[in-house]
Amino acid sequence: MDTKAPSLHADTHKVFNVASHLTDYNLYTSDHALQQAVSALAARPDHHQLKLFGAESGSATMISHGFLANEHRPVFHSHDRFGHRVDQVEYHPSYHALMQQAISHELHALPWKHATAGAHIQRAAMIYMQAQVDAGHGCPITMTFASVPVLRQQPFIAQHWLPKILSSQYDPRDLPLASKQGATIGMAMTEKQGGSDVRANTTHAVPVYGGYELVGHKFFMSAPMCDGFLVLAQTGSGLSCFLVPRWRPDGSKNQLFIQRLKNKMGNVSNASSEVEFRGAFGWLVGEEGRGVNTILEMVALTRFDCATASAGGMRQAVVQALHHCGQRMAFGALLIKQPLMQNVLADLLIESEAAMLLAMRLAQVLEQSRDAAEARALFRIGTAIGKFWNCKQVAAHAVEAMECIGGSGVMEDSIMPRLYREAPVNAIWEGSGNVQCLDVLRTMQKAPEALEALLDELRLTEGMDPHYDEALTRLHAQLQHQDNLPYRARMLVEQMARLWQASLLLRYGDKSVTEGYLLSRLNGECHTQYGTLPEGVDVQAIIQRGKV
Repeated sequence: MDTKAPSLHADTHKVFNVASHLTDYNLYTSDHALQQAVSALAARPDHHQLKLFGAESGSATMISHGFLANEHRPVFHSHDRFGHRVDQVEYHPSYHALMQQAISHELHALPWKHATAGAHIQRAAMIYMQAQVDAGHGCPITMTFASVPVLRQQPFIAQHWLPKILSSQYDPRDLPLASKQGATIGMAMTEKQGGSDVRANTTHAVPVYGGYELVGHKFFMSAPMCDGFLVLAQTGSGLSCFLVPRWRPDGSKNQLFIQRLKNKMGNVSNASSEVEFRGAFGWLVGEEGRGVNTILEMVALTRFDCATASAGGMRQAVVQALHHCGQRMAFGALLIKQPLMQNVLADLLIESEAAMLLAMRLAQVLEQSRDAAEARALFRIGTAIGKFWNCKQVAAHAVEAMECIGGSGVMEDSIMPRLYREAPVNAIWEGSGNVQCLDVLRTMQKAPEALEALLDELRLTEGMDPHYDEALTRLHAQLQHQDNLPYRARMLVEQMARLWQASLLLRYGDKSVTEGYLLSRLNGECHTQYGTLPEGVDVQAIIQRGKV
């Protein structure tokens, strides 16, 4: 007997019937729904730029950066080895690579630097793709972008800060503004005793020569290595808004001390911190005592980005599910060929496309708001609706997409757990669901023209589909019924969001996707489970449209 002969039974680990890693694909050219939306809504879309950004974002290099930036969390160093206070946050090189990509493509500044037709939609499409690679670095990009209209209110600040903020050079060095090639902006509004109720803030500011000094504690300060922060603090006139730089005008470090980094479940590539101001210097932005009004425009823009990034997260989740199901065999057939899985996948694609269209329409309204009062009114109510709905839907969507993949989707070396942990962040940041819905009610009361602008938008597709018309009639009935509105606010805003998405699909969407949405979301029943599309929906056409 030859003891050296290999056993015929020893080879036990043949790898087969598993999906490949999804990489080196173009996030723009593979997304037919996004291309169609950009073409329909942007006056002069730059498809070439979007194709370049899509190819870069879907490359193996950038996908790897997304994984590495989340695997290696930021590290806080309060002091150097000699005992000097430094307040430094150390990021992994992949985080800097992601920031470099975003800023070089001007995701932080595009519509402010190039006020051309379609610039906001162009940027929104890139934010949508950016979020599919890594959501964390989107935080400082969004805050920097949203700070510009606020800082323009103060000419002195705008003159010195905007050239660096609008620069396409990423400069992460911790130096005074004059020594930087580019600058980023963070924000610090939340305090532990108040949360979303910023009027309960206790941080206070007193006038000094050339500005103010702030004393207080902020429970959340996002992206603490930014060059400046928009901060709310109390003065003798009430809550006011300030720009607090990391470095004082005389070139010394400001009295801004990071206490710790937050141990977050998601958004981990980006640092969020707790901070103390111990006489930190700052400049007043806007009128003293009107800090909330001053910063509202920034908040509206960050909420808009939350809605857009959440739509991007939904797209990435369903793309991963489609990619897996297109290669995985079970019970004698590919998963993507099996009827019930087709129902689930098509349902996920419908939700994803509707969320994207709502975000892109908001981008168009934002652009139109420069010249039209009706658009400004629609954006005011629309950001709260879009932020509530897109950010609320993404969590359940991520869970269902993960289930399509099964056990492999739960593994930390896939992107799915990251998408799942990321999903609730946008729903909470910049005002939770309740805050958004109550904001819709306040807008309806204080600016009735905003509700009328929304209803005008919804009337554009009246008569095009009976399900839509019935749902619009139900919304009108809900609006006439004024009793106990705060209790019913979520139900009301959900109706608004669903109708708006349906209207956009009727105008700009794919026929099969639109039919699936109308039959499943506007039939008078709550759409509580994915995979419950009624018979007659062309699920195969929807899946074919959504595949990479």
